[in-house]
Amino acid sequence: MKIGSHVSNKGAEMLLGAVREAMSYEANCLMIYLGPPQNSYRKPLSRLRADEARRLAAEGNIDFADVVIHAPYILNLAQEDGSHRRFAIDYMVSEIIDAGIIGAKNYVFHPGNRLKLSVEEGIDNIARALREIIERTEESGVDLVVETMSGKGTEAGKSFKELALLIKAVDSPRLKICFDTCHAHDAGYDIVSGYEETIALFDREIGLDRLAVIHVNDSKNERGARKDRHENIGYGKIGFDALYRIASDPRFSDRPKILETPYVKTENREVPPYREEIAMLRRGRFHDFIEELKKG
Repeated sequence: MKIGSHVSNKGAEMLLGAVREAMSYEANCLMIYLGPPQNSYRKPLSRLRADEARRLAAEGNIDFADVVIHAPYILNLAQEDGSHRRFAIDYMVSEIIDAGIIGAKNYVFHPGNRLKLSVEEGIDNIARALREIIERTEESGVDLVVETMSGKGTEAGKSFKELALLIKAVDSPRLKICFDTCHAHDAGYDIVSGYEETIALFDREIGLDRLAVIHVNDSKNERGARKDRHENIGYGKIGFDALYRIASDPRFSDRPKILETPYVKTENREVPPYREEIAMLRRGRFHDFIEELKKG
């Protein structure tokens, strides 16, 4: 099973620390932001310690092609405002080129909010932006991986049908999909009792060959709530069995599976759950690890 989590890329160690954190969870892939996810500040590539990180990753049996880079949340390719879209396009071009230099293969991004625009107008804006980004990053070797969304507000990409329209409009083999289990559940797809039907629908409308990354998250919400609130594995409305099914599906054995579940609050601090969640998914058995973490 190719599985890991979001890890921190900050402080003096940068990417080296991110790989070390992933190894502490016994992960064999990982996801990072190249800077804070809520803003556009980024350190120069020369300060990320990528060479040291690659050497350590090799020692830990982590292929650097399985290091997923996630774009910051503030980018919006769907909106009408030309200056904001131009900023997002140029910013993504810069990060994708850096991702290629680092050795990452997948750059995950949210499609954006269409605000007052129609679905078709929003998709058209995203498609035009992506065509330019793809052309300007042709030599990077990095795929652009658009994430399935929960459908809150005016988010684009809430359905397989919308993503299929985007793929058709962009017309590039470099445009791939990140399937987020919480987002799909919150958007109304039944991955609990209708898992095979959902995967079959994805295959018909998009194609399993487009699936590049899977975000494995439980959800605090009932199916179709369109809220996007992640929960720890086995503690939410999706449940352990359904999440284990997708994480262990042999059709996706070569895709990086990334946990983005919440930290666990103990009496004195918050602790990451990823070592325990990864172990559970590898074993295929749920246990109440949160109580264990709270007890220290």
